[in-house]
Amino acid sequence: MKIGIIGAGNIGGNLTRRLTALGHDVSVANSRGPHTLKELAEETGATPVRIEEAARGAEVVVIAVPEKALENLPTGLLDGAAEGVAVIDTGNYYPKQRDGKILAIEVEGLTESRWTERAVGRPVIKAFNGTYAQDILERPRPAGAPDRIALPVAGDDEAAKAVVRSLIDELGFDTVDAGGLDDSWRQQPDTPVYGLRGNVAEVTKALAEASPERKPEWRA
Repeated sequence: MKIGIIGAGNIGGNLTRRLTALGHDVSVANSRGPHTLKELAEETGATPVRIEEAARGAEVVVIAVPEKALENLPTGLLDGAAEGVAVIDTGNYYPKQRDGKILAIEVEGLTESRWTERAVGRPVIKAFNGTYAQDILERPRPAGAPDRIALPVAGDDEAAKAVVRSLIDELGFDTVDAGGLDDSWRQQPDTPVYGLRGNVAEVTKALAEASPERKPEWRA
């Protein structure tokens, strides 16, 4: 599968490592340019590209950049992607820690992934946002293993969601359907499922226990 990864930090970098190891054709980009990705490319065999080229022909595109950086992504970023591309949003809104105040989230009440969707102009699937980056490398397990971690996956496009869930299974994790994108607040920071290394039953329970209220410490 041809996969474009935009953002080469902890999550984007480790997804690059795992997905190339699984045999996928991965292009990876960051804000500083392909020359800064030489070591990652040599390690993994991924192709370093400019952000404008990352989605070209891609069947899956991973957006792994800070929320505050989304509006700076190139216009038409996904125009060259394959038809029916599945766009994965791994991001979180950290207003006090990193992103500052984003009015669409805090005033309009958009979920974080609706904000991402608006910024990139395509439907997105929310996944990996509460996953520890090192777990992507260290905690894959075969299907049926008792200690296999489950990840929540939210989105409106059922076909794209199925692609993402299949890819996560290939990476060595179970998934739980967390509903549509308007329900994706259930897996935002400071919810019970965020950072949970749980199985399917535990993740399902944590999603059900989430509160839509954003606590003061998670507002700008």
